[in-house]
Amino acid sequence: MSEQQPENPPAEPSGVDLARVALRAAREQARARGDAAQQKKQARRGGGLRSGARADGRDPMALGSAINRLLNERGWEAPAAVGGVMGRWPQIVGEDVAKHCEPERYDEDERVLMVRCDSTAWATNLRLLAPTLVARLNEDLGHGRVRHIKVQGPSGPVRRYGPLRAPGSTGPGDTYG
Repeated sequence: MSEQQPENPPAEPSGVDLARVALRAAREQARARGDAAQQKKQARRGGGLRSGARADGRDPMALGSAINRLLNERGWEAPAAVGGVMGRWPQIVGEDVAKHCEPERYDEDERVLMVRCDSTAWATNLRLLAPTLVARLNEDLGHGRVRHIKVQGPSGPVRRYGPLRAPGSTGPGDTYG
């Protein structure tokens, strides 16, 4: 009876490789125990924690590195990226559109960017450009960051009732909105 053996059996680490892995793990454990013992010794001497010749987490760092670390730790990458887009709005949409339309806020839960335009004509124009802008923003920010652009027209002045109001008029809503 011949047993079929696999053609390429999985390569198991040999004795030398196992010894290297064990040695590496032992060194890491010893290093961790040594660091903890050294910190205890310094605390007993009253020296407190001091930074030595080697870099560690307590060393000063550049402001940009500190901010990037904070953004990563807190999970603020997406809001910061969208905030950067709001700062670079003229470069993304073009100078003409940026003069008349500006981003107001970003809803991270629904992934909707709210944009306010100064006239209904520009609002209509931006609604037509919205799919292209969404693609451009997602290319810049990462896929799926912006699902929809909600375009809002200008907000009209408050309606005032008084003697100068024409009967039957809907007020400034005739012009705005």
